[in-house]
Amino acid sequence: MNTKETLIRDIRIYQAVSQISQPIADATHSISKIAFYVLETETAGGVIGQGYLLSFHYSPGAIEGALKDLKRFILDRQYHVYETGQIQKDYETESEYFGITGLQRWALATLNVALWDAWARTLDEPVYRLFGCHRKPIPVYGSGGWLSYSDDELVEEVVNYKKRGFTAVKIKVGSPDMERDVRRLHIVRESVGPDLKIMMDANQGMDVPGAVKLISQVEDLGIFWFEEPVVNTDFEGYATIHAKTHVSLAMGEREYSTVALRELIGRRALDLWQPDLIRLGGVEAWRDSAALANAYNIPVLPHYYKDYDVPLLATVANPYGAESFDWIDAIIDQPMTIQNGFAIQREGAGWGFRFLHQYMTEV
Repeated sequence: MNTKETLIRDIRIYQAVSQISQPIADATHSISKIAFYVLETETAGGVIGQGYLLSFHYSPGAIEGALKDLKRFILDRQYHVYETGQIQKDYETESEYFGITGLQRWALATLNVALWDAWARTLDEPVYRLFGCHRKPIPVYGSGGWLSYSDDELVEEVVNYKKRGFTAVKIKVGSPDMERDVRRLHIVRESVGPDLKIMMDANQGMDVPGAVKLISQVEDLGIFWFEEPVVNTDFEGYATIHAKTHVSLAMGEREYSTVALRELIGRRALDLWQPDLIRLGGVEAWRDSAALANAYNIPVLPHYYKDYDVPLLATVANPYGAESFDWIDAIIDQPMTIQNGFAIQREGAGWGFRFLHQYMTEV
């Protein structure tokens, strides 16, 4: 391999919108559009890698600015696609004045994911084989249950997940009226029967007494775990909920570092770690957080990015499962196959899929 061919020659930025985009809402957000930014890298040898971030309708000018600033930084220098660690170090130094936590880390992580795609494609291997891997099947759960759904829409979604072979579903809670949450969870249990696992997610929209009360009111439904019952910085709140109830607690999607993981480990207040690949900063940061969780026997259950998370879960010792949405399936070339509640690893090079250019608008 000619090393000059692995130099980053170009970076392109696109926006894409899900073909099933519709307004949705959880306990803390009303979301008007399911949209993404796709960053595409090209090497001097012509190899293309892609990475994407979930943007919804939020701050398009700020997101595009962060991605364009990073693009200029990279193209003004000479980096190889495999120099992900050096790029992170250099850009964090460059970004320190205004802070790397936030959109600048999102941009850096999206590039990181694209570079791993390009490097693995250069080697003609799937990403997961680059780290050493296991053959454990990766379970996935059907995510949704938005508070904006009518009862009929809620039932339609969970029943459809069951028909497709999913063995677990996650439902949003945190309504202003707790009785609505309780009623919706009972409707789901009645609709899917006793064998399907049900989880609930408050998106930080509850307080500690409310979370404890809700758990007590739905104990008979066998709730499998409870995600983000309270704000992610309320470590003592998590400890209180954990001590007063018997449901497993999950969190991690809001974190830009492992600080919350360390704090909750110290309080014995966390059962499942949910790293967000893009917020944490990319592949290396995701795997580092999984290693820390594994040191304390906490399984990894990542947030949202199943098309990246399923391969990465095959490279760590403590995979628990992945979250499944169908949002990008209609605008990529190889949607992930799910059979009987388990994801089938893609064997194509890189991440094994690409966004289709007919659905991408360059920005």
